[in-house]
Amino acid sequence: MDINLLSEKKSLLSFLGLYIFLTLIILSLSSFMYYRFQKEIVLSSHLPKLQEYAKDVIHRIRQMHESLLEDNYYPRYSNFRSAIYDADHVRIFSLLQTDRIDFSSVLYKVGDKIHFIKEPELYYLGAKYVIIEIEDDEAWITAVYKNIFTFGSLFLLFMAGLGYFLVKLFLRPMKNSILLLNNFIKDTTHELNTPVSTILANIETIDKSQIPPKIVKKIDRIDIAARTISHIYKDLTYLLLHEKIPSTIEQIDINTLLEQRVEYFKTLADSKKITIEFHKAPSTLKADRKKIARLIDNLLSNAIKYNKLGGKIIITTSKEGFSIQDTGVGIPKEKIDEIFTRYLRLNSSEGGFGIGLHIVSMIAKEFGLSIDIDSKVDKYTKVSVTWPKK
Repeated sequence: MDINLLSEKKSLLSFLGLYIFLTLIILSLSSFMYYRFQKEIVLSSHLPKLQEYAKDVIHRIRQMHESLLEDNYYPRYSNFRSAIYDADHVRIFSLLQTDRIDFSSVLYKVGDKIHFIKEPELYYLGAKYVIIEIEDDEAWITAVYKNIFTFGSLFLLFMAGLGYFLVKLFLRPMKNSILLLNNFIKDTTHELNTPVSTILANIETIDKSQIPPKIVKKIDRIDIAARTISHIYKDLTYLLLHEKIPSTIEQIDINTLLEQRVEYFKTLADSKKITIEFHKAPSTLKADRKKIARLIDNLLSNAIKYNKLGGKIIITTSKEGFSIQDTGVGIPKEKIDEIFTRYLRLNSSEGGFGIGLHIVSMIAKEFGLSIDIDSKVDKYTKVSVTWPKK
């Protein structure tokens, strides 16, 4: 059912959105922590070697310091580079390939280099810091990314399976509730159809000319109420069963169909003293007659329902369409794009379930019709239905 699918889809998308968001956060945090952990392991594995390099550099600069710079050749090594900085982090001498020094850390990685900072016991040559730099081949990063991809994929598969199970578990009560509600609506509308049809059939057989005017008014009220219930019944039936209702395509004379539907709503229009003008031009459409009649019924019903007392409805037909214009409350410009939304009611003071224009939209889409709405608040609303030129 469309109602089921819509409700389930909204709930499913909301749940999946939150579930995917939390899953990605967990995966991102886990990957970041794993990367940091592996990085610390790699740095720690180099620490003994770096300490030895730093010890050797400190020994050499101490010799330079004690010889009063007679040996003023700064030590150089093939397997690492070094630098010395003073207490103010000013470079004294450097062989480093990068000057991005983090004095707040002892051992850290910068780009593809590893730095180790050692503080000599004494300020030899004014050096407060000795910095050792070695190359990082970064082979471990490839292994880390590979593990993150492998285990991340397995984690996502597990979470997808778990999510599917949770969705089924959480949606089951809602699906059961919707099923019960739909069955209730079907049973209720089915039970309403027979008595309402009987009331309408019997009213049509009454000769009102033989009845006092007061009684005629009461019969008209019953007629209006019965037709209103019948209209709601047909809308609910279509909404619940439209996927199972086959379409019988035939050539429809739109003028004749409009006349029939206007006659059906005449009692309701007369109760609000609404006059109906009909400007005809040849107009035909290949479609399902019952479904187009349902579309027209909803447009006429709204034109009467939201019209003012003593108002007017203007119906105009043309070769490629027809329009129904009322002199009623109108629709705010910012709300026009929303009026086809199911269950939306722009005016809570009027009756209905907010499904009429949604049904109009469904039928229009089925037969490739275009719906255009022109409205001005407290002035009018004009709904134009057009179809492609032949």
